[in-house]
Amino acid sequence: MPSWLEILGYVASLIVLISLIMSSVKRLRWINLIGSSVFAVYGFMIGALPVAIMNLGIVLINSYYLYTMYTTKDYFKLLAVSEMTYFNVFVNTYEKDMKHFMAFDETLDDPSLERLFILRNTIPAGLVVGKRNKETFEILVDYVTPQYRDFKVGYFFYEEQQDFLKEKGITRLITKPGNEPHQKYLKKMGFEDNERGWYVKQI
Repeated sequence: MPSWLEILGYVASLIVLISLIMSSVKRLRWINLIGSSVFAVYGFMIGALPVAIMNLGIVLINSYYLYTMYTTKDYFKLLAVSEMTYFNVFVNTYEKDMKHFMAFDETLDDPSLERLFILRNTIPAGLVVGKRNKETFEILVDYVTPQYRDFKVGYFFYEEQQDFLKEKGITRLITKPGNEPHQKYLKKMGFEDNERGWYVKQI
């Protein structure tokens, strides 16, 4: 039967391995920080200084990048889609991932739909596609690319852009629920599920 020190080493290895499958860079850094911290402790306890010192270095590197992520100011901007070439490339690239989170049957290049890119530091980090019905905006697609899934894109659109939506005459957002992570995201963004199976947010 392995000793508790061996088990600690296995746990550290598993945490580091799990960190490498994270699509979110921030989540990867946090989990890797935990794993390398446990590995450093393990290295000191078994007297393996190269292992301990290397993992302490990884802890410092992760800490630096996490500090940078939390303190660097991002610049966000909405960009209405006026030319479909890049939009179609974006959708074709991410459509499978989009449909992993939410189902949509509509053709997204339908001219009656409204399409907005959410730029983060000039990079298209998110996409919102929906259709108007008087004061209601039905969101068909609310998608953020994997590397930007830290909720900042969502907060920018749903909280900081409420005046923009009101100026367009929109006072209510509705969307169909997606998978469980997407539903948790919607609730975090202020949506509430109603008895008809929709998620609704008043603005």
